[in-house]
Amino acid sequence: MPPHRNDWSTPQSVSAVARRSADLVNVLSGEETRPDTVAALLREYGGAGFVEVSDRDLTELRTAALRLREVFAADHVDAAAAALNGLLARGTGALRLTSHGGAAPWHPHLDGDDDAPWGEWFLASACMALTVLVWDTQRAPGGICASPCCPNVYLAQGSGAARRYCSRRCATRERVAAHRRAARAAGA
Repeated sequence: MPPHRNDWSTPQSVSAVARRSADLVNVLSGEETRPDTVAALLREYGGAGFVEVSDRDLTELRTAALRLREVFAADHVDAAAAALNGLLARGTGALRLTSHGGAAPWHPHLDGDDDAPWGEWFLASACMALTVLVWDTQRAPGGICASPCCPNVYLAQGSGAARRYCSRRCATRERVAAHRRAARAAGA
């Protein structure tokens, strides 16, 4: 869900960047995803001004999403940290602060500069947010939906039982399917 617009810093918060990262990984997984769909999602998450995504950008974004999927697929914090360390070593620049010329509050970036290509920016910003989540929670930052018919990733924030599904809808669909299988087995 996009951040609340009344707080200037919200689009740059770790949780907002992590949510945006998971949503981008999910939307970029679709073969039918078009550049304007990605641009609209970026605007929803506070992309200031005109956001344009080209076909080339889309290809680079998809490559970054595929690489980030490894972090979400990690079933343990050690595996998530190893995946993030690999991405940080190969795919990001030096840590720097930017305010985008005063258009945003100061926040960290790991991409080359404020005009970095979308794929570089996405990989760097997602790595930054997911790294902070691992650091803060000492857990893997998310997962891949356990439903066999859903490829979505999700963030695992908060306390409570370990999450297995990307949404209540997927969890309910799987519970209903298991119930129906059990009922057929009992009636057979």
